[in-house]
Amino acid sequence: MPLVWDVPVHDSTRVRDARVAAEHAAAEAGLDADRTAAVSLVATELATNLVKHARGGQLLVELVHAPFPADAREPVRLVQIAAIDHGPGIGDVPAALSDGFSTARSLGAGLGTCRRVADDFTVHSAPGRGTVAVARIGAATRGAGPTVTHELRAGGVNVPFGRAETSGDAWTWVRAGDRTTLMMADGLGHGPQAARASTAAVEALHGCAQLTPAECLRHLDTALRGTRGAAVAVAQVDSGAGLLRFAGIGNIGARLREGDAWRHLLSRPGIVGVHRPGTLREDRLQWTADRTLVLHSDGLPSRWTPPAGTELLSADPAVVAAVTLRDAGSGARPVRDDTAVAVLAPTPRDRG
Repeated sequence: MPLVWDVPVHDSTRVRDARVAAEHAAAEAGLDADRTAAVSLVATELATNLVKHARGGQLLVELVHAPFPADAREPVRLVQIAAIDHGPGIGDVPAALSDGFSTARSLGAGLGTCRRVADDFTVHSAPGRGTVAVARIGAATRGAGPTVTHELRAGGVNVPFGRAETSGDAWTWVRAGDRTTLMMADGLGHGPQAARASTAAVEALHGCAQLTPAECLRHLDTALRGTRGAAVAVAQVDSGAGLLRFAGIGNIGARLREGDAWRHLLSRPGIVGVHRPGTLREDRLQWTADRTLVLHSDGLPSRWTPPAGTELLSADPAVVAAVTLRDAGSGARPVRDDTAVAVLAPTPRDRG
């Protein structure tokens, strides 16, 4: 099931909570003592920075899948730690990533350490709007590139309702030859039974990586029988053909960036595993180096503003997802469901 630890960090007493959550995630991922120590250090550094330099924020610790081929026995799980804040931001990110850097006016201390010990570490900051830092740590050796598969990479964040440790939302991705498939599932409602449905979708996707999205949804509909069902969207990029295929059932949101514009991709009404429409619409669109695809569950407001700026859209997709989540949030908007955002994009070298 999608395991997420959502830790609000607004004072020093929550730093320990962040560290403990990270260590629990490392145990779930089966990391050894050295990698667990790295996870603990990164969580401690990022939580401390939220208190000292960003007037508090949110630390999301979750298990995510590295990209895996369809013939792999099972996906590799990584610990992902995302620190999200609305603080003053960082004026000079490269300087902040140097070991020992610190300033009383912006986040910075410990970021160099995080970059050094994590397998992946990315920071995006906008002065006056806040900072997002994302680290991933797994059992594999450093430099293995756990988030990049050929021309494409994907990433996401997941926030459980009421800070529960289990989310009813889930996303994953798989590749088969030139095809890379991203899926978002939102189990009906929230809680363990919703998580059971979305987990069934994640497990079933592994068996239909070579199918088109519409065919995959039919496969998932069978796999989710006996669960409460889920809204599911499947997006597949065929790199060889330069083609994006998309199909969805239920209220998963999808937006595709084409140049400087964003296009809505529409799903059909229904619930996978409970009520699948008789016919499935499958959009076919050109996929080029300027494309970015965002999938999200209905925990995100329907009128959220798409991310903008070449620098942000070229960042780690998990960072793009976290910034999207942060900027769509509001203290005046009560959250009544789990919220997940996943992003699929070309690697920076392919954007031209």
